[in-house]
Amino acid sequence: MVQVFRLLPLALFPLVAACAATGDEYPSLSTRDIERTGGVMEVEPAPPPPQPAPEKLATLDELAATARAAHAQFLAAAPRARSLAASASGAAPGSERWAVAQVAIADLESKRSEVMIALADIDRIFVEAATSAQDTDSVTAVRTEIDALVAEENAVISGLLATVGR
Repeated sequence: MVQVFRLLPLALFPLVAACAATGDEYPSLSTRDIERTGGVMEVEPAPPPPQPAPEKLATLDELAATARAAHAQFLAAAPRARSLAASASGAAPGSERWAVAQVAIADLESKRSEVMIALADIDRIFVEAATSAQDTDSVTAVRTEIDALVAEENAVISGLLATVGR
């Protein structure tokens, strides 16, 4: 009886082999005709991004006006600072002329900071619009304008500091 149990697995092999199917019943894995055709699907263009909210655009205009006004104040104070810096050129640090020129330059830097604060707020509006998938063209135009004002002010201040010898 023990020998019968040992031979039982050997007797099952022919039965298992009979269950295996031939390769004729399965489809071929070669490329089919439908897979050979090519084509291009039409893609709908993405809708344009929405404009920033009107209150953001109003704030943007206010910030631009604030920056322009501060820049006008900067330009009004620049000639006085230039003349004081020119008179302090070559003066010893700590002398009266040097100190007066430094105060005039600090006044210009203060006026520049008002423009830079407006620029920072414009940057915040730009980031909010960009992260909300809104159109940033109007914000970019204002930002470019105000950035140019800051660059002009930076150049004036750098020139004055070089004149004074700081």
